[in-house]
Amino acid sequence: MDKKKDKTINPAIDWQNKYQRALADYQNLSKQQAREQLELIKYATSSLLQDLLPVYSHLKLSLQHASAEDNSWLQGVQYVLKQFKDVLAVRGVQEVITEGQVFNHQTMEAVNEVMTSNQSLDHQVAKELSAGYTLQDRTIIPAKVSVYKYISEQAEIDSNVVDSLPNNN
Repeated sequence: MDKKKDKTINPAIDWQNKYQRALADYQNLSKQQAREQLELIKYATSSLLQDLLPVYSHLKLSLQHASAEDNSWLQGVQYVLKQFKDVLAVRGVQEVITEGQVFNHQTMEAVNEVMTSNQSLDHQVAKELSAGYTLQDRTIIPAKVSVYKYISEQAEIDSNVVDSLPNNN
């Protein structure tokens, strides 16, 4: 009689275990879908921003070269630029800060190197060539920069000696 009871209890326990596993799988799937949906919402504007941000950068650059002759026009454009910047900030867009920073391959793209004999400047940004932007925590447009590269005086002398040797071709 005990064997019969064990056989009827075991399938019930087996079904209960299967149900608990299925329920846990469903809950995990629901959580994963919620995370993915939040991620999609968070970065849905990324493509649009990649198109708009170069226009914003060009507008900023044009204001740097504007003359002060038409002051009212200049003030109007500066106001529009400020509004543009505020809207971007509300949406989580930040400009990558490069000035005085060590080169960061995650937010910057090195376009060229500037040789320096000052070792403390090695791998620091020499100049920003175009602005970069992040959306939340992701880089959507890397900043294009020139980066200092340390070259020792001995290496510079050796390089000059090699450059001054005649070609033996």
